[in-house]
Amino acid sequence: MLEKHKKIERNSILMLVLTVITISIGGLIEIVPLFRMETTIEPVKGVRPYTPLELAGYNVYLKEGCYNCHSQQIRALRDEVERYGHYSLAAESMYDFPFQWGSKRTGPDLARVGGKYSDEWHVEHLIKPQDLVPESIMPSYKHLSKNIITLRDIDEHLSALRMIGVPYSDAMIENATVDAHVQAMDEHDNQYAFEERYGRVSMRNFDGQPETTEMDALVAYLQMLGTTAELNDYKAESLKRREEK
Repeated sequence: MLEKHKKIERNSILMLVLTVITISIGGLIEIVPLFRMETTIEPVKGVRPYTPLELAGYNVYLKEGCYNCHSQQIRALRDEVERYGHYSLAAESMYDFPFQWGSKRTGPDLARVGGKYSDEWHVEHLIKPQDLVPESIMPSYKHLSKNIITLRDIDEHLSALRMIGVPYSDAMIENATVDAHVQAMDEHDNQYAFEERYGRVSMRNFDGQPETTEMDALVAYLQMLGTTAELNDYKAESLKRREEK
């Protein structure tokens, strides 16, 4: 076996050909399933696209590099499930471009952080983490409370996501800026229309500031994480399919 390997190492053309073949096989294994998303991702009730405010919060999450220290992927291991909750489902990330699974946990996983803490807890934690978690090495993000959220291009972001498969309607795109302010309770006249578009979504002043800030958007995003999938229905459907097999 070693003799055969020496032959490959001494022949650069053969090495190149075998390398290309190996990479091609690996690439096909990863890429081909993406063309059959309807069979790759098991549908889960409740999963929906982000509202404009949550999407703005997702953008703040990316901008501040939160993914460097926090993952959003609970593996199907007993200790992780007991600590964080139900393991992550592929469908819960189907509208993430890019997904935020992460590769490191300096801080805890955030896949099911939504509803675990109050808005006030999140705001205080983001402003001065050590007040709530003394051993935390997380830096302060108090500037988010002062930064008015930029929404001038949020409709274009929704439109771009629709081009790659996220089911945003024309009404959602046209009213994206207004809907963001409605969810943050800075705009009350279009509340009914917002609910018609997005269903039952948390609407409130997330950070207590008079204007819609980056803190508002980030807290709205965090409070949504892991709350949309109807896991009880998913468990029942999965059990039913296994019994049928």
